[in-house]
Amino acid sequence: MQFEVWAPKAGEQVVLRLDGEDLPMRRDPARDGWWTVEARAGAGSRYGFALDGGPVLPDPRSRRQPDGPDGLSAVLGTGVPEPRVAWPGRPLAGAVLYELHVGTYTVEGTLDAAAAQLPELAELGITHVELMPLCPFPGTNGWGYEGVSLWAVHEPYGGPEALARFVDAAHALGLGVVLDVVHNHLGPSGNHLPAFGPYFTDTHHTPWGAAVNLDAPGSDEVRAFLLGSALAWLRDFGLDGLRLDAVHALADTRALTFLEELSAEVDLLAAETGRPLFLIAESDLGDPRTTTPRPAGGLGLHAQWNDDFHHALHTALTGESQGYYGDFAREPLAALAKTLTRVFFHDGTYSTFRGRTHGRPVDRARTPAYRFLGYAQTHDQVGNRARGDRLSAELSPGLLACAAALVLTGPHTPMLFMGEEWGARTPWQFFTDHTDPELAEAVRSGRRREFAAHGWAAEDIPDPQSPATRDRSCLDRSERGREPHARLLAWYRELIALRAAEPDLTDPDLSAVAVAHDEAERWLAFRRGDLSVVVNLSDAPRDIPLGGGPRRVLAAWAEVRPPDEAGVLRLPGECAVVLAGA
Repeated sequence: MQFEVWAPKAGEQVVLRLDGEDLPMRRDPARDGWWTVEARAGAGSRYGFALDGGPVLPDPRSRRQPDGPDGLSAVLGTGVPEPRVAWPGRPLAGAVLYELHVGTYTVEGTLDAAAAQLPELAELGITHVELMPLCPFPGTNGWGYEGVSLWAVHEPYGGPEALARFVDAAHALGLGVVLDVVHNHLGPSGNHLPAFGPYFTDTHHTPWGAAVNLDAPGSDEVRAFLLGSALAWLRDFGLDGLRLDAVHALADTRALTFLEELSAEVDLLAAETGRPLFLIAESDLGDPRTTTPRPAGGLGLHAQWNDDFHHALHTALTGESQGYYGDFAREPLAALAKTLTRVFFHDGTYSTFRGRTHGRPVDRARTPAYRFLGYAQTHDQVGNRARGDRLSAELSPGLLACAAALVLTGPHTPMLFMGEEWGARTPWQFFTDHTDPELAEAVRSGRRREFAAHGWAAEDIPDPQSPATRDRSCLDRSERGREPHARLLAWYRELIALRAAEPDLTDPDLSAVAVAHDEAERWLAFRRGDLSVVVNLSDAPRDIPLGGGPRRVLAAWAEVRPPDEAGVLRLPGECAVVLAGA
C-alpha cells in the first residue's frame, strides 16, 4: 500500500517507521511538500513518520490511534466497515435533535453502550442524534474539544468500527447521526501537526493560541486537510451532518472562505450520494449570512445554534443576570418574544456585555425558521457552569415543562441535551484526563481561578482531573421510572408527537409567528397557524386574554379548561398548554 504525508518542514529526509522497520520516503514530484513510499502492510500495522532524524510521530491523517494521540498510528486495513443499513437520509427540516456525549451517556462510556439505548430516543420521537466530538484526545475521559487526529475515533469509545456500528444502529431505527467537529483549534496535548507543516499561523490569534492556518502561506493544504476530514465522516461513516464548533474563531481573510468551500463540497457529496447532508454552525456573530445560501452572498451553512433564544429562555426561567445573561434579564419575556419571531435578540442592538452593538437582522421573508436551532440546555450552557448544574437542579417540574413547550413547539429546530427529557438530576461537569501533569494542573487551577472571580470558593469547583467528576456526570437511567421524571418524560414525548402531527408546528415561515406576553404577570403566548402555545411562568394562576373564538386543548401540563366565551384562558401557575382553534 502507499503511505504518504505532507511534510514541507522536512529538510532532507522523511522515514516511514512500519512495524519496527524504517523505510526512506521520497519527495512527490507532482505535489509540493508531499512524501511517499510503497510498503506492504496489513490491518493493524503500526506506523509513523520521522522527519530529519527526529522522533517518530503519528500520521496527521491517521484513521486509527490505538494508543492515543501520542502513539503510533494503525492501518485500518480495508477501511471503514461498509454500512449494512440502506439509508435514504433524513433532512434537517422537521427534525428534533438530541445532543449526546458518548463518555457519559452510559456508565460504560462507549459507542456500543450508547447504541444499545438508541431505541429509547426513537420511541421518544427524536430524529437525529448529535454526537459530541469523537476525535482522539489524551487519556480516557473528556469532553472531546481538545481532540487531535481529525480523521480518527477515540479508542476508549470503541474506535472506528464502533462508530460504524452506532451509525448502523441509528439508521436502522430511522435516526440520523450528526457529529460535532472542531476545526478552530487542536490539542494542545498530543498535537504534532506543527512538526509537519504550517498547520497554524501567528497571523491571527485565538483564545487557544495561534490560529489554524486558513489564509497564510501553506493554507491550501491545511484547508484540504480539514475538508478531507469533514467529508470522510459523511462519506465513509454515512453520517448525516456535522456541527461545526465556534466558527467565529476561524480566522480567514481569503475571498473564498473555508466555510463556503466546505459547504459547497458537502452539497456536492449530497448530490452524489442522494442523501440530504447538512452543516450546523456554532457562531457568536449574530450574523444571518452564516446560513444564507452561497448564491445569495452567504456562507451557505445549512443551520446554526441560536444562543440568543437560550439566553432569553434561561433568564425568563431562572432570573439569572450574570455575564451575558445581563442583556436579556432586563425584560426576559420581551427578549424571548423577540427571539421567537426575529431569531436574534442582538440584531444590531447594543450589548452591555460586549460594550458595543452586535448582530444584524434576519430576513424573515427569505430565511426558513428551521435553519436556527433552539434549546433550553446544551453541553456548553450546563458544563460551563461552576458545578455543571442543569435546570432541574433549581426549577420545578412545572417550569421544566414550560421550557419543553417553548423549545418543542417554537419555530426553530428543537434540540435537547441528553437527560433533559426526564429532568435528569445528575450534573454535567467539566472533566478532563490530561496525561501531562503540568497541563492537568494548569487546567485545574485555571478553572478555579476563573470562578473565584465570581465569588466561588476553590473547594466548591469540581476537580476536572478527578475520575469522580466524570462519574457524577453520567446519566442515571433509573430516574426515568420515578416521579417527577416519568411525568416529564411523558410530556416531552407528547410534545414531540404533537410537533410531528401538526404541520403548523414545522411551518418555516418566521413572519407568521405572533407573540403576546406580560412581563409583570410572567406569561407568554404565541400563535403558529391554527395553534396557540401559552406558558405561565409565575407560581400563581393567571387569566390570559387570547380573544377569538372557541379553542380546544391539545396538550397541557396540568388540568386546563379551554378559554371562556370572552377568550380568556385561566392557566394554573407554572403550566404550559397547546390549544387549537380560533
